[in-house]
Parts: sequence; C-alpha cells; structure tokens
Amino acid sequence: MGNLLKVNVFRRFLMRNLTKNIGDSSISKKGPIDTSKIKRVLICRPNKRLGNLLLITPLLQEVTTTFPNCKIDLFVKGTLAQIVFENYDNIDKIISLPKKPFKELVQYLKVWTLIRKQNYDVVINVDQNSSSGRLAVKFSNAKYKIFGDLPENVQLPYEDYEHIAKYPVYNLRYTLTQVGIQNTEEPVALIDLKLSEQEIANGKKILNDIIDQQKKTIAIFTFATGDKCYCVEWWEEFYKILKKEYPDYNIFEVLPVENVSQINFQAPTFYSKDVREIGSVLANVDVFVGADSGIMHLSSASKATTVGLFSISKLKKYEPYGNNSIGIDTNVNDFPVFIEAINRILHKGN
Repeated sequence: MGNLLKVNVFRRFLMRNLTKNIGDSSISKKGPIDTSKIKRVLICRPNKRLGNLLLITPLLQEVTTTFPNCKIDLFVKGTLAQIVFENYDNIDKIISLPKKPFKELVQYLKVWTLIRKQNYDVVINVDQNSSSGRLAVKFSNAKYKIFGDLPENVQLPYEDYEHIAKYPVYNLRYTLTQVGIQNTEEPVALIDLKLSEQEIANGKKILNDIIDQQKKTIAIFTFATGDKCYCVEWWEEFYKILKKEYPDYNIFEVLPVENVSQINFQAPTFYSKDVREIGSVLANVDVFVGADSGIMHLSSASKATTVGLFSISKLKKYEPYGNNSIGIDTNVNDFPVFIEAINRILHKGN
C-alpha cells in the first residue's frame, strides 16, 4: 500500500469516527410535514464513482414521488453526476466537491458555503457512513434533516434492507412516518439511468454492427477494480465454457476505459468512454455478465438483465435487482451455477 493510499485510508477512518455521532434523524419534534409544500430538497452523496451515483436513483425517485412539487439538488463529487442524471427533470443544481480538495481549497470551501446559503426544506444523507454527507446535513439550514441512520431501538423488517440502494428509501419512509406520512408498501424503485427512446435506438444500431441480429446476445465485462477483478485464467476458462454452452448466441465484450481484456480480446468488443452510450448498448442485450463494478450497475440501470459476480464485495449490499437480475457469490459457487442462472434468464418464458 502506497503512502498516499495509507493517508487516505487513515483520513477516512478518522473522519468516520469523528462524525458518526453527528446528528439525529428524528424529525418528529418539528411537527407534521405538508408534502405539497416541500419545494427544495438536497440529497447528499459526495462520491464520484459511477456505481455509487447510480445507486441513489431509487432514492431520487422516492423523493420525487413523496414531494411532487420539489426541486432536488445533489451534493456529489467530481463531474460524472451531470451525465448520470441528465434525464432527471426535477434536478436543479448539482453541487460537486472537487476531486482533490486540498489542491482546490477555494472551490472546496465554496461548496460548503453554497450548501449553507440555500434554503432547503429537507436535506438527506444517503450513506450513513459518509462523513462529508453527515457534515453537509448538519451544516445546512434545512428544517428537516435526515442523517441516514435510524434510532438504535429501531430495526426495519425488510429482508433487503441491507442493500445500499434500498436502505436510504426505507429510512426515509420510516422517518416520515414520525411526522404523520403513511408508510407505503410499494417495492423500492429500480436503479435507473433514464435512457431516452432515442438513446436506446442508437444503442441498438451500434450493437447491430457488432453482432448477428438474428441471435440472442450475451454481453460480458471482464474487468473490475482491485481485488474485485478476476484473473485472466479465470475469465479465459469461463469464456471457453460460455462459447461451448451458447454456440448459437452472440457473445461480445464491453471494454473498460482502460481498454484491457481479461480474455485477450478473443470476443468481438465494444469500447466507449461515454457512460450513456455504453448504457444504451447494454439496454439491447439479453443478459449481461460481469463482476461487481460500475459497469455492472450501469447494466442494471439500463434495465438489462444482469448477472453480477461477487467475490469481495457484500452480495446483499450491492447485488443487481429487478428485471430477473441476480447476484452470485463466486466464493461458494462455480461455473455450472453461473450457466444455470444464465439459462434460467435466457429461457424464461420460452
């Protein structure tokens, strides 16, 4: 581990311990909420990673449904959010922390000043473990402040509560019951890139130049960051099995921005740096298979049926859901289980 990485790990550990007790999400003392009068909401997720940004889209949809007259500001990090949330009409401002705050100190301080000056009705921290998110809620002037965790004596009875896209929604619903808003039993919304019809049609056109249009299509993504990335030998064996099991299917590889392949470019490939273009292509495949990564979440957000492979990350926290998607723990399951899952997807309804 390099010195800079060690410093960042220590910094995050220190900040989490300093901020974990900041704030109380109990809002009952503020009195009842008239949801029609909530006009400005800030959602805090100061993170720049594609997957983490996509995973707040269920909360965005929940807030929009609960407060139909509101405009939403987002507190994030970096510049990717402008692309990810391009088609969310009720997003007003995207407030971005600079990627390197110590090198852009003036911009960093401006962000916090802007949050302080805005007159928000509700401010919500998405990730209870985010020190910057908790500080932003505390620092704001909002009447209703939701810090992202529940009172110690409260446990919500949902089997999928642990999922990082879902627990902020469940937490919001519970918190609002404290001010007289009835808890809905509707399923949590799917993560959603909100691709337009034109984007999906363009993705189909791109895909048709890569594959045989008469066959069903399997997309694979062989890359992932750090220890989540399976080795070359693992992927080459899996790819060999896929070709044997699905000789009458298209199998193509979506390449990462690094333009590398764990199967040495043996399959037809698609490369793009445009997140929405990648999503539009994936929206047209029959199944996507890949390790836990931003592209896996992008596939899910594009409404493709997604098979997520998990070896390091917590399955229950990050697995794809909806559209017959599934997460598989590869520490306890092997290739035959993957094939069985893909078969269930491809032959569903046949």
